[in-house]
Amino acid sequence: MADISFLLLIFFLVTTSMDVNQGLARRLPPPPDPNQELEEKDINERNLLLVKINSANQLMVNGQLIDVRQLREKTREFILNEQDDEHLPKLVEEDFGAPIGTIMYTKDHVISVQNDVDTQYQAYLDVQNELVAAYNELREECAQKYFHKAFAELDEDQQKQVQKVYPQKISEAEP
Repeated sequence: MADISFLLLIFFLVTTSMDVNQGLARRLPPPPDPNQELEEKDINERNLLLVKINSANQLMVNGQLIDVRQLREKTREFILNEQDDEHLPKLVEEDFGAPIGTIMYTKDHVISVQNDVDTQYQAYLDVQNELVAAYNELREECAQKYFHKAFAELDEDQQKQVQKVYPQKISEAEP
């Protein structure tokens, strides 16, 4: 009887699927050297996209209330700065090598996400997903434009080249 129970238990454990918790795939930076002095870096206000989520899960981007569905387009507009707007990050000319060549891009842009202690986790995830989706879209467009392939189909060196054009700079500010 014990053998049958044990076999049934194993059968149900093997055939049952487990729900995976939601989470963010992030590579954390290495821990700082304890002897290293922390340097403060001043960021020009025009290079900073300030994204705040309050306790009511409302989203404010640079002082303007928006819906989370608008965040991706706002982020793309901020990173690209196609019109060379003086309120958006400064465009810098840099050579990325063949086949990209010399292009203008926003080298020093930073997206700062700040949330309230009472912000729901789902609202935080939605904001993070939209920000990452904006970067993914830009990288996909760059891969198609210069390599005529999807970003996932590029080799490692080509992916690094595209990631250098659109580096993901998302900063987590304290609540």
